[in-house]
Amino acid sequence: MLSTVSILLPVFGLILAGFASRRFGVLGPAAASELNRFVVWLALPALLFDTLAHATWHQLYQPAFVAAFGLACALLFAVVVAVRVAGGRPLADASIDGIAASYPNTGYVGFPLAMLAFGPASLTPTTIATILTVCVLFAVAIVLIETGLQSERRVHHLVLKVGRSLLRNPLLVAPAFGAAVSGLHLTLPASAETFFKLLGGAASPCALVSLGLFLAERSDGRAPARRESWGLTGVKLVAQPALTWWFATRVFALPAPLAQMAVLLAALPTGTGPFMLAEYYRREAHITSRTILLSTVGSLVTLTVLLLHLRHAG
Repeated sequence: MLSTVSILLPVFGLILAGFASRRFGVLGPAAASELNRFVVWLALPALLFDTLAHATWHQLYQPAFVAAFGLACALLFAVVVAVRVAGGRPLADASIDGIAASYPNTGYVGFPLAMLAFGPASLTPTTIATILTVCVLFAVAIVLIETGLQSERRVHHLVLKVGRSLLRNPLLVAPAFGAAVSGLHLTLPASAETFFKLLGGAASPCALVSLGLFLAERSDGRAPARRESWGLTGVKLVAQPALTWWFATRVFALPAPLAQMAVLLAALPTGTGPFMLAEYYRREAHITSRTILLSTVGSLVTLTVLLLHLRHAG
């Protein structure tokens, strides 16, 4: 448990720093939104570009692992979106709920935790999981959000409007350029490497501080929002690792260490990506922010139990 706490403690610390900064008036009421804009327009695109630009596709070609981890994410995302839309929630908000229930914090928590449990062998699977969540799942959610926000109902006009919006979205353009750099085997200058590393390194800390700033704002505390957050947290911490285990062991028969890595990565708490999307698109973010907080707190128990089980199995 102590090892899990030591990895998650900086996450809580950054959220608390943002919370305290707002409550004590160090940062103003617009700070959460403005800091999130910095993350969405500068820091996160730099991180996505850097991740894709340095991806070694031959090394990352592990179709069974991709299928086991990716299908669990995709299926739960689709189910949550469908249930929320059927319940009367707009498609844009339902898409944010879907990603909140299926977006593991692989970048900030996954790498150190997987390294602790499995050593250097975990680096490639964690990188694959990060690309699937931060790039692929993110892209699908953005497409659905953009579609849900359009008032145009004629199909060809809708496609054109969504397409134009996507081409202006830095969270899709940046990884596309990064994939092009990797595919063309281009080498970036050292100064450019440093630039992207410095800017991308600010993405997770600033997003967590922004989350703390948002949580410090007085909310109406509606009971339905609390229930929905608990439901999304349960999907994230219980349903996703369970479904990933089923795909990894029963469908694709991954080797035991690789299957265990997939389950551990799927069991991570919700990352800050859904909150960034909610803020960026000016959608209601209380459910998303509570889900991130609840899943992070809850993962102290669930991840500890899972790590103990994996250690016993190993």
